[in-house]
Amino acid sequence: MTLALLHTSPVHVPVFDALRDADHPGLVLRHLVHTDLLDRARVLGPEAVRGDVETLLTGAAAEGATAVLCTCSTIGGVAESLGAALGVPVLRVDRPMAAAAAVAGRVTVLAAVPSTLQPTGALLAEEAARAGVRPAQVRTVLVEGAWERFEAGDRDGFLDLVAAAADAVTDADAIVLAQASMAEAATRTVTRIPVLSSPRPGLAAAAAAATVR
Repeated sequence: MTLALLHTSPVHVPVFDALRDADHPGLVLRHLVHTDLLDRARVLGPEAVRGDVETLLTGAAAEGATAVLCTCSTIGGVAESLGAALGVPVLRVDRPMAAAAAVAGRVTVLAAVPSTLQPTGALLAEEAARAGVRPAQVRTVLVEGAWERFEAGDRDGFLDLVAAAADAVTDADAIVLAQASMAEAATRTVTRIPVLSSPRPGLAAAAAAATVR
């Protein structure tokens, strides 16, 4: 079974390869890296890249992918919505994380780019409705300066800023790291509040979908 992963940054490739090796040995991953999708979605909105995402997913399915995982939170909803017409499952990496967070009373969402905040908030509300619980009280925080560090290739600086932002949260029942690129920051925090990230649960859901077919 082959799982195609649609990324908007090459930094995700080794992360998901390592998770595959640890949790899903034997699963074949095919990485599709298109940084331009996020660049345009940040300026024009996620719908502006729908056509390009559809073309990429159609190609992945034609080349044998039995499921597709979109690892970008900004365009994840667009990718996911194309699954029915595509004929293979298309998952967004942050949905399992959002399902876990949706049952918390107070959630603080950390993001490095503004375009991620609205899709993540909407996803949390959707998962709360699915679970039949009252929507969580969501507070969003844009981690100032983090994306600039990320784009400059300063991964340690990026992760340290995210971790510091998480440690500054005092009034939440869960902290959501909205972007997959933030996941490693969880290992740098000292907060006692649960810090949720998307790569591991997202890959697990996608691996299950890829294997079912």
